[in-house]
Amino acid sequence: MHSPGEDNGLRDAIFEYATQRLDYNPPPLDGPQTFEQLSKQAGLTITEEGLGGDKALEVFANVLAPATISTDHPGYLSFIPAAPTEAASLFDLVVSASSIYGGSWLEGAGAVYAENQVLDLLAKECGLPKSCGGVFVQGGTLGNLSALVTAREVAQKKHGAKDYTIICSTESHSSVKSVAKVIGVGTSAADSGETGAITYESAKAAYEAAVAGGLTPFAVVGTAGTTNFGIVDDLAGLARLAKEKDLWFHIDGAYGLAGILVPELKELYAGIEHADSLIVDPHKWLFSPFDACALIYRNPVLAKEVFSQHGEYLEPVNKNKDEWNPSDYAINLTRRARGLPLWFSLATHGVATYRDAIRANVDLAHQAASEIEKRDYLSLVRKPQLSVVVFERDGWEQADYDSWSEKLLAEQVALVLPSSLRGRPHTRFAIVNPMTTIELLIEILDSMK
Repeated sequence: MHSPGEDNGLRDAIFEYATQRLDYNPPPLDGPQTFEQLSKQAGLTITEEGLGGDKALEVFANVLAPATISTDHPGYLSFIPAAPTEAASLFDLVVSASSIYGGSWLEGAGAVYAENQVLDLLAKECGLPKSCGGVFVQGGTLGNLSALVTAREVAQKKHGAKDYTIICSTESHSSVKSVAKVIGVGTSAADSGETGAITYESAKAAYEAAVAGGLTPFAVVGTAGTTNFGIVDDLAGLARLAKEKDLWFHIDGAYGLAGILVPELKELYAGIEHADSLIVDPHKWLFSPFDACALIYRNPVLAKEVFSQHGEYLEPVNKNKDEWNPSDYAINLTRRARGLPLWFSLATHGVATYRDAIRANVDLAHQAASEIEKRDYLSLVRKPQLSVVVFERDGWEQADYDSWSEKLLAEQVALVLPSSLRGRPHTRFAIVNPMTTIELLIEILDSMK
């Protein structure tokens, strides 16, 4: 089972499958099947005797993969899609084949060095000091969790045990509420208003209401590109509030912070340089495969004091205090070097190519908005800031959106799911794939007539 090359035929077959998948242009959209359908087609795959590699690969290729939607399809426009470069996907194979442990400098110095160059690039773009640092974790939820755990610990050292709460937006990602529940604190929502962005005034009002209710705010969370609308909060205003009230300033940029790479968009992110922590997910708008979240701290020593693990078996790892151990900076010990695919793609293509690709997505979003405004049966809900376009089909209810969306997927055109704002249904394009075209978006818009 562990002898290298004992089944070179299987190795060749898997390489051939991976190559064919990378060659698809576009990949098949595919779609889910019921449990009963999969049970009938795949049957029992885990047996005492084993199926053999060829048979197992056949089941995956012919049954399981077609029942899995391709997030890199140019018509995958729901949630936040993924569009990894070929270089990033290929290097993901290398990372797996290399069996790299990315938790410590002792065991993964080369990998950690490369990952940290990516973190340094992102921090520099955000205007953070050279002394900052962080780690790649699984996704935005764990990034937000690790940052806000650090923030809570800092607050407890200052103020002791309190009924703590987080100031956030009504349009903050669902993970913020989930994190609050996990760490035993509350959330106090600031009204995002018609623009979708919380401001100094609305966040201050939420702060004052929380204090009046007997709560102690310890952090304010700004969003650099909301999932539903792609809106950037008033980060400069939130930084001002954080300074005035001695709050930890965290920025959830899981989707939208990547836009800071485009020079003409930088003004949207004014104030980000004051963040105590921030996140951005490369598997969203930085063209990397699942799963990766870059988590960066202004003062990583504070995180290390919270997360560094100790034990007799860990002393060789902790012996040199100057070494950078990624496991010290988040809720993780064992970790995959998940930042390497992004490093390889950036090293291959250069940052300028990334800037151009992100810019093209934003331009396409504005083209789509213009097409929507030309149609008398459609209405923009908000003008796009980044690459999310939200619109309504006049006169449609939730059931209309549902049936239209199901038809698009059944015809293998696109995955465009309904969403809502304050109970009112709409739909949206989340554009992060450079292969998405205006022709496809027009086809989708025309299908609503």
